[in-house]
Amino acid sequence: MEKFAKLITDVDLLWSTYSSVYLKGIRNTLILAIVATLIGCIIGLVCGILNTIPYSRQDSVVKRIVLRLTRIIVRIYVEVFRGTPMVLQAVFIYFGLPYFTDAQLRFRGNSGMWIASILVVSINTGAYMAESVRGGIMSIDPGQTEGAKAIGMTHLQTMLYVILPQAIRNIIPQIGNNLIINIKDTSVMFVIGFIDFFAQHRNIIGVNNMSFQSATIEMIGYLTLTLAFSFILRAVEKRLDGSDSYELVNVDPLVMAAGTYSHPDRGNIFDEHSREYKGMEGD
Repeated sequence: MEKFAKLITDVDLLWSTYSSVYLKGIRNTLILAIVATLIGCIIGLVCGILNTIPYSRQDSVVKRIVLRLTRIIVRIYVEVFRGTPMVLQAVFIYFGLPYFTDAQLRFRGNSGMWIASILVVSINTGAYMAESVRGGIMSIDPGQTEGAKAIGMTHLQTMLYVILPQAIRNIIPQIGNNLIINIKDTSVMFVIGFIDFFAQHRNIIGVNNMSFQSATIEMIGYLTLTLAFSFILRAVEKRLDGSDSYELVNVDPLVMAAGTYSHPDRGNIFDEHSREYKGMEGD
């Protein structure tokens, strides 16, 4: 118990001394994760749509060649960025650009570091989202595509108004999963000098050598962030699902009301209009 009491005391001391530093790291982590996830979703959406554009032998040779080439490029992009660690992607992009251009092009200063970090995380996220979007599109009943084409909708219109609204709903859990992963994986951006939550931890332990105590703050901070976003994303999913209870309408009020209106002179459609009926009315 003494060790736990000392740990709590040290953590409290660290937080009271470096709280502004930790909070700045949390802010940078959230900005990078959210912005990169949004951009990555757009990249994945474009790649997923390009991967599902149909073509047949009746199409022109040029169209078939372009679509096949596009699918090959998308496949190479997905496999490369899904098959390599993000930390190495950061090194290749940040240091590779000046290497291949003899330092003519490079990421300069703090703004360059932000651009490089957003670029790396976005491209990595886009590779995962491309497959998620493709799977979401393929999960929609093909009959809906056929029905849209039957009423004269183009492929673009079918995607925008019929397929994508349903596919995006299906892949929202994966979008949330990628956001939570990015909150944690931005920690590898310290290799190019980006100052996020984890980088602040490294800076602080370099000053006071309280590694485990600072790591405890990091664990609590990351867990708090991921749990908060998990709660928000579940609330969004529930909102999109709609109400849990549905009331079946057994009676159509329009049908039941049809014909019950009585004209002052003509009555309604249920009245008998035969001569015998009128004679009975007179009696």
